[in-house]
Amino acid sequence: MPDDHMELRKFVAPELIFGEGARHMAARYAKNFGASKALIVTDPGIMAAGWAEDVAASFEAAGIPYHFFADVTPNPRSQEVMDGARFYEREKCDTIVAAGGGSSIDCAKGIGIVSSNTGHILDFEGVDRIPSPGPPLICIPTTAGSSADVSQFAIITDEGRKVKIAIISKTVVPDVSLLDPVVLTTMDSDLSAYTGIDALTHAFEAFVSTAHSPITDLFSLEAVRLLAANLGRSIKEPDNLDLRSKTMMGSLYAGLAFSNASLGLVHAMAHSLGGHLDNPHGQCNAFLLDLVVEFNYEHARERYETIGEAFAGGKAFGAFEKGMTQDEKKGALLKALKAMKKDLNAELPFGNLGFFGRGDIAELARKAINDPCLATNPRRPSQKDIEDIYERALR
Repeated sequence: MPDDHMELRKFVAPELIFGEGARHMAARYAKNFGASKALIVTDPGIMAAGWAEDVAASFEAAGIPYHFFADVTPNPRSQEVMDGARFYEREKCDTIVAAGGGSSIDCAKGIGIVSSNTGHILDFEGVDRIPSPGPPLICIPTTAGSSADVSQFAIITDEGRKVKIAIISKTVVPDVSLLDPVVLTTMDSDLSAYTGIDALTHAFEAFVSTAHSPITDLFSLEAVRLLAANLGRSIKEPDNLDLRSKTMMGSLYAGLAFSNASLGLVHAMAHSLGGHLDNPHGQCNAFLLDLVVEFNYEHARERYETIGEAFAGGKAFGAFEKGMTQDEKKGALLKALKAMKKDLNAELPFGNLGFFGRGDIAELARKAINDPCLATNPRRPSQKDIEDIYERALR
């Protein structure tokens, strides 16, 4: 078998603009793409914060007509995608701008897919099932977590089956991502915490993925370092642009890693759970991350030890000390993850939510085991294994 440096791997990414004021460049890029009318996909919160207005102002200054589609909810529904696609076609738009978190960006990706291909958005579930690429897509992410602005993934809620589906294709990689840390200053502490844990989960799962590469490893480990050192501090100092920039950079690095190395069991279970509960995706990851690390650990011990060293390098929660045994290192990493969740106020057991019980576990596990993210998990779980992890999450 070839070593990691010799295996064939691909790496795809959009054009990236990072820095204060990047959000004002949306119309410039739309003009470069030959846009005659843009659809700005966003949500009510981003409208209220004024960030969507900033994007619109750039189009007005450039003389490019635009329309807002702001009917996006957290965990975007397939019906929202179809409504957006009809609106896009009716208004004769030819470029899409997404301003928001993962929900707005994934909805925008779905609109692009449907506008360039016949059929319903749910028809494209799975890997490489999109025949024609969508229109130009420009993203302005407003959270430091989902990394939908750089990824090959679009996650859409199937309301009928009550599950989040994954659409994975390089055709959904945005053309440009405009990463402006200023927009993170309006995130509340819960959103900052859960999106940050989502980014950390991306980094963890990409690093232990069976499809990792030396390139994705670099991004994964630096993401862990940046997020461990700065996430908690950025929540305590929400207007600190230096800290917000570092968490946005950590999210970016994690996104570049997982988009190319894929994910694992945490996300497979979170997609099932999020579709059932309609809870924030990052919250689902937060409840599951340390449990899945413990489940996977012996099948990727060296990789988790490397993650633990990077986590300790952040000097926020600590993980390893000199002279630790292998078992002590495992315990230290799990302890550090739990300490981080406690510090971020993200440790509430699922059972306390009141609408997820033991009677749901078998169905949740059945959906999770069919999620495409499971293909690259370092340990292949049985349905019973997944049920056991959900059961532990209830405690």
